Amino acid sequence: MLDEMVFRSDDVPVLDRFDYWVDLLGRSHAPMELRSDYADDFRASQRVLDLGGVAVWSLAFQPLVFRRTPKLIQQSDPETYHLSLVVSGTGAGVWSHRETQYKPYDLLISSSSLPNDVHSIGAPVSTVALEIPKTLVPLPRDAARRIVGVPVSAREGMGALLARFLIQLTEDATSYQPTDGPRLGTVVTDLAAAFFAHLLEAGNCLPPETHRRTLALRVQAFIREHLHDPHLTPTTIAAAHHISTSYLHRLFRDEDATVAEWIRRRRLEAARRDLTDPALRTVPLHAIATRWGFPRATDFSRAYRAAYGTTPKDHRHQALHSQE
Repeated sequence: MLDEMVFRSDDVPVLDRFDYWVDLLGRSHAPMELRSDYADDFRASQRVLDLGGVAVWSLAFQPLVFRRTPKLIQQSDPETYHLSLVVSGTGAGVWSHRETQYKPYDLLISSSSLPNDVHSIGAPVSTVALEIPKTLVPLPRDAARRIVGVPVSAREGMGALLARFLIQLTEDATSYQPTDGPRLGTVVTDLAAAFFAHLLEAGNCLPPETHRRTLALRVQAFIREHLHDPHLTPTTIAAAHHISTSYLHRLFRDEDATVAEWIRRRRLEAARRDLTDPALRTVPLHAIATRWGFPRATDFSRAYRAAYGTTPKDHRHQALHSQE
């Protein structure tokens, strides 16, 4: 089962429920001001799945107001994006640049760095949400403001793909092992990056820098999906995106790595996760190397030692031994 944190208001004394909920959200998301007409006997539940830096939530709560103020942002900003899939309930949100309403099967995007006032209306609300560090899907500031607060349908296209994954993950968390968390985090990060790229490309008159960053996100998602392919090269990547190899290399100037180095890092990170996974302890080293685009064992061992200061064999032995 995945690592998770569970809260149920029924497990807390009645008079403490609302304050406990406020403190919990402040620790698991970001400090907020919360108000509710039901604070005297507040009902809520929350599950947070830990996916190795990325978190997926499922929440149900009585009507309330979430407020993230400039003062609270100045005091504490975890620098995250929060994507909420509304399963049931309705409400509205206000940002400095936008006012919007939401309904079931809307995906609502917010940022921990932007003040907002989001409230539910009438009936209790249930949502499935994704909390993701901005460093994993870095968007230009102007691009982030374009998509924050915009309700996107989760019934079709990229919104539906992301929504289905989040719902399936929360409904079937018991079928996974804790070591599956980082792998699932990588998958949902790629989906979120593709979702953001889709939204930005759908906008009108986007500045060149936004188009460039959107393309970079698409390219990075493509690379992660094809790490297993030993023929993944700058030439094949550029051809798949209908750009020149020289422009591809320019896209990676902000990544502190060449395209080839970026590919090698992601491959080594993936292999490292597999080597330290107890469920894969019997999988031969050469099979893991081949799975992540290293068909020659000597090349894999040399690159691994250069990156981590140890051989794949020794790292696996030490990691698995420490878990016993």
